[in-house]
Amino acid sequence: MDGRIAAQIEAHIDPTRLRYVRRTLRRWFAAHGRDLPWRRTRDPYRIMVSEILLQQTQVPRVADVYEQFLAEFPTIERVAAAPLKDVKRITDPLGYKIRGTWIKQIADEVVTYRAGQMPETREELQALPGVGRYTAGAIMTFAHEVPTPIVDTNVARVLSRWFGGALPRRDSSSQRSHRLWALAEAVLPQGNGAASSGWSINQALMDFGAQVCTARNPRCDTCPFRRRCHDVRDDGGRGERAVVRWVKRNARPASGQGHGGRETRSAAADQAHNGAGRE
Repeated sequence: MDGRIAAQIEAHIDPTRLRYVRRTLRRWFAAHGRDLPWRRTRDPYRIMVSEILLQQTQVPRVADVYEQFLAEFPTIERVAAAPLKDVKRITDPLGYKIRGTWIKQIADEVVTYRAGQMPETREELQALPGVGRYTAGAIMTFAHEVPTPIVDTNVARVLSRWFGGALPRRDSSSQRSHRLWALAEAVLPQGNGAASSGWSINQALMDFGAQVCTARNPRCDTCPFRRRCHDVRDDGGRGERAVVRWVKRNARPASGQGHGGRETRSAAADQAHNGAGRE
């Protein structure tokens, strides 16, 4: 993502289509959502651990390690008090061995400077080691229940297929990324009841990409969105161009600036999620 601009555009989705997307997602998730251990908590420490463990790693491999890690380190204070080697002894077998260092550094910083309390804003979360825009959004949504967009490979694939006709082919990869983040934000509800709805919609988007709208052999025949999906329609994207309207935002400095070396580590964390799939 361009380090100078956090968000360049907003996506305004036709209200009728937006209601349809949200309603259909909720219904699908209620019937098919996965029962994952980190979905049974709103503890920001535990959510942070799950998100760091999920970087570059598929969901089935993480579940057992997540339980093992929390049995050994039930609180963030226990991580801060432990030697790094004890943390990495649990996390390193998953590969991507920087993750144990990040969890330890986050624990040290939160315990030392925040009395053991995880940050409660996306900007403060992104100032932590290894926490990029995706991980910060996940913690905000799944722990603090503040509807916050998240885009991993599953979410990006789903949104690209649903609204493909609204994504200009001339866009650079950076411009495409901005539009996908804008769509992810637009799909989330706001106002009364938004907290629980934002939680379920973000979880549903990830599960839908992992179970139905997969990278290979997507299950289009059973997809509840098949009649309104750009990928299975032959209208040249005309419908989606009418459904989504792009509005420019005023440029502003990206979150994560001014934190020394943190921007690089946050970018690396986002790349880890974007390259993972978490299926």
